[in-house]
Amino acid sequence: MLYETHYKEGKKIKFKKYDLNIAGLLFLPINFNENKKYPAIVVTHPGGGVKEQCSSLYAWNLAQNGFIALAFDASHQGESDGIPRYLEDPTSRVEDIRCAVDYLTTLDFVDNEKIGAMGICAGGGYTMNAIQTEIRIKAAAGISTWDVGDSAKNGFPGVNEDNFLENLLKEVAKARTLEAKGEKAEYWKYVPETEEEIKNAPSVIAKEASEYYRTERCFYPTTVNRYLVSSNDKLAAWDAFSHIDTVSPRPILLIVGSRADTLYYSQDCYNKALEPKEIFTINGASHVDLYDKPEFVNQAVEKLVSYFKKYLLGE
Repeated sequence: MLYETHYKEGKKIKFKKYDLNIAGLLFLPINFNENKKYPAIVVTHPGGGVKEQCSSLYAWNLAQNGFIALAFDASHQGESDGIPRYLEDPTSRVEDIRCAVDYLTTLDFVDNEKIGAMGICAGGGYTMNAIQTEIRIKAAAGISTWDVGDSAKNGFPGVNEDNFLENLLKEVAKARTLEAKGEKAEYWKYVPETEEEIKNAPSVIAKEASEYYRTERCFYPTTVNRYLVSSNDKLAAWDAFSHIDTVSPRPILLIVGSRADTLYYSQDCYNKALEPKEIFTINGASHVDLYDKPEFVNQAVEKLVSYFKKYLLGE
């Protein structure tokens, strides 16, 4: 990997989601004392990502600043259980976060009244949705937050296709019919892979994500770059920020790059939320820059640490 993600420094753990085993990496503070109580943060990875990538980078940084931090693979993905494989179901991904909170509450060294959550890209959208109904999360943050429901209905940034949703649902219908007949499930790529696909990608985010996930920059073997076509009806039916106004007086923080072509998702969340809320903009950064580039990640981490210390510790 071009940039360190620190996944090797996380303690491998598993926690339950119903009958599934969810694979996680638990990061502990420097000079950890199991007899003390610590604030804890759940860290959720992007769509198509795994725990060993940017979620472990942010989790490690939080641990360096005195937090317990848990990065994990979404159910049906990475090293976590779940059939069918490579399902991207927003409702299920939010339940993953709730179950991660469940796990943290079983640890004697976690202060159950000081649990926060954060996520990157789609993980940010899932985190903003989770805090709406999971009151054990006392503060939430999103990095380059993405609303997968909006993009399923209207297309990725840069996509301007007539009848986009109708065409998408026709593809879902075909895929579901094939699956119902026992035929091989159909998958789509998260990001372009070939030179031709990258050249024809309609948005900056698609090209940057391809470099991040599919090259030595941050490739990891359990990222297969595919998801079930039949996931798309679940994505299209979902709205990340539908009840974000109910979260107040618990706070939300949105960290975005000034050059991100996905900035409008964070702005939408911010506009719908009530105080306390904040958008923190990192000048010169794109959407994917905040995944791993030190000059941008360091600024995001500094903001996250001050935010969680303020709202979880009262500092």
